[in-house]
Amino acid sequence: MVASAGIRVVVVEDQPLYRQMLASSLAAAPGIRVVGVAQGAAAARELFAGLGPDAVDVALLDVQLGDGDGVDLGIALRETQPGLGVVLLSATDALDVLLELPRPVSQGWSCLSKTSSLGLPALVRAIEVTAEGRTVLDPELVARRRPRRGSTLARLSPRQYEVLRLLAEGLSNAGIASRLGLAPRSVDNHIAAVYAELGLASGGVVNPRVGAALRFLEETAAS
Repeated sequence: MVASAGIRVVVVEDQPLYRQMLASSLAAAPGIRVVGVAQGAAAARELFAGLGPDAVDVALLDVQLGDGDGVDLGIALRETQPGLGVVLLSATDALDVLLELPRPVSQGWSCLSKTSSLGLPALVRAIEVTAEGRTVLDPELVARRRPRRGSTLARLSPRQYEVLRLLAEGLSNAGIASRLGLAPRSVDNHIAAVYAELGLASGGVVNPRVGAALRFLEETAAS
């Protein structure tokens, strides 16, 4: 559960200047509390152990750390804190690493590129969405992807695909409606149709919004 005083964030980044920039920028953002920083995987495990259980809402992790892998670190941290959200940062297109996650722990993981559209507003929104157990995929990297030939996504209507793409970027139904200039009920209907086409339903192991984002990754390729 997110603390009423703000979303508690730990920053794990091995580049000192970038780590300082992230921590300072987030500390000044409304609704965000930076409760710790670490330079690598070992330091992060030690930090989390010292903070205690349920003391962090979101871990912001570099995918490539000097002493380990950010994905493996995130999985290990989730074993001791199941409700932890994880936002991965990478200098390359690393979206597909989310497909390697065990399905039971795939909720509440997001992935952003350090070199594309990452700015403070986008980062804060990703943290907020991830803290709620949903997924955000980097918008610029998502925009470069196209459905694989013969995939289920290739059978979606252009509007349904557009709605799915925005859902994969972490937008809420209201956010999608605003972006596309559609009535909220119309967006609800499009999402229901996408879920039906993808065979997703509520009550499963994975939230259908997260499941839809992962299917987007599975059935698209970077162009």
